[in-house]
Amino acid sequence: MTPHRLALYWAPEEDDPLHARGSAWLGRDAATGQALPQPPLPGIDIAEATADPRGYGLHATLKPPFRLANGYGAARGAVAALAARLAPFDMPPLAVHDLDGFLALRETEPCPPLHALADACVEAIDAHRAPPSEDEIARRRPERLSEAQRDHLMRWGYPYVFGEWRFHVTLTRRLKPEEKAAILPAVTAHLGETPGVPRRVAAISIFVQPEPGAPFTIAERLPLRG
Repeated sequence: MTPHRLALYWAPEEDDPLHARGSAWLGRDAATGQALPQPPLPGIDIAEATADPRGYGLHATLKPPFRLANGYGAARGAVAALAARLAPFDMPPLAVHDLDGFLALRETEPCPPLHALADACVEAIDAHRAPPSEDEIARRRPERLSEAQRDHLMRWGYPYVFGEWRFHVTLTRRLKPEEKAAILPAVTAHLGETPGVPRRVAAISIFVQPEPGAPFTIAERLPLRG
């Protein structure tokens, strides 16, 4: 059955401690689909503060969610062909950052291969993306976007690609300053040293949303074989 939407993400491997700790922070394991108990956070509704990223699973976006034009098999074949020609590479250490009011894991130094991977994912599978509806475009509020972002939205279905792309593993919704003051040290302590350990980017993860409003889960991890 063709899922409602598909996305290409980087996600830590299931044996990476970051997968366990990050999934527990969000309250859901995107590999199994299971709900997880979240760490207590006095005075803060952690379930509410993490509700948006929980639905998407622990990840960094490479190709943002889109509806399929040609079915899952055709799109999967394009991703497999891309993965076959790309080589694994080392990721810089990650750390928790404030990204425009959201808390997210970001790389601690530039990583050109990571950016090149995202660019390749956007292009390689785009023929299998159904065009966004007028409502989907309107939800991006194009009037608030830069000219480059509007161009990307109309050409690629998403404004934050290529030069506008930033690697980030989202951990919260947008926070008020007083919320950030409580949550930033809490999530940093919860994740501990796991974000900063060495790791390889060795696969593209296909996440799927089976129906509108449903959470995303990992369908496949396609290894980089170049």
